[in-house]
Amino acid sequence: MFKINIKETQNPAIIKFEFPDFISYGSNFEFKNIDETANSPLARQLFYLPFVKSVYISGNFVAIERFSIVEWTDVQDDVKKQIEDFVTNGGKVLIETETESTKKIPVTVYGETTPNPSVLKFVANKSLTKTAVEFKNIDEAKPSPLAVELFKLPYVKEIFIDENYVSITKFDSYSWDEITIEARTFIKQFIENGGTVIDESLIVETKAHEQQQEQYFDNLDVTSQQIINILEEYVKPAVQSDGGNITFENYDDDTKRVTVTLKGACSGCPSSTFTLKNGIENMLRQMLHNNDIVVEALNG
Repeated sequence: MFKINIKETQNPAIIKFEFPDFISYGSNFEFKNIDETANSPLARQLFYLPFVKSVYISGNFVAIERFSIVEWTDVQDDVKKQIEDFVTNGGKVLIETETESTKKIPVTVYGETTPNPSVLKFVANKSLTKTAVEFKNIDEAKPSPLAVELFKLPYVKEIFIDENYVSITKFDSYSWDEITIEARTFIKQFIENGGTVIDESLIVETKAHEQQQEQYFDNLDVTSQQIINILEEYVKPAVQSDGGNITFENYDDDTKRVTVTLKGACSGCPSSTFTLKNGIENMLRQMLHNNDIVVEALNG
């Protein structure tokens, strides 16, 4: 028997009905009335209930907003059963249009462990972004429609996207054994359905983008340029292979202090911070012939 779970939301008028599998990949659907439900037989069915104000479908859930004529505690079990019966009897949640179907392109996504047990790296067989970006919450994620959708998954705490991979930091209350397949499938289907991973036009004003431009590099002092070149050639490839990134922040010639920022899987990982700090410090001292250099590694 097909089963769904009822989940409350912060809005008492809205309740979520979570499915065991994804019902929408890379797209959100909001229906305000029955006339808008041409591509959702389930939403059409739900609007026959007199208390249904709107229906929202995304990822693995259907969210319903009610009119104030009823309380969810009085009707939610009946709605749950109606949805379960509808799907069990072959009813369609969404009808994929021909236009949406033509967007699909085969994509391979696989998961890789990282030195940080809270972070898993999902690698795609295609380029995802030209600029590394990190998002701590959904409000920061506007340049990335993929990140916005991932943040709606309850276990996603932070997201880092670079080149051809997505690093996800989970909340400690979840186990990767329980959520890896779901996260990997979500990313794969989002890309295959033509979803935008990064809108480059929305990150051109960010510091991360600025630091990757030639003009930024050209305006730095010679020592800072040497440090960046060393990081790019000897450090960054190893860090990226672990699902993270490292960026140069500044160099103080008076104190000989080099400040770098760790992102993705390396951010917040004590072992990574300690190992990288000492490794980079020793490397810079040797290659720049200056034993006074001190490295400060910040978490992004």
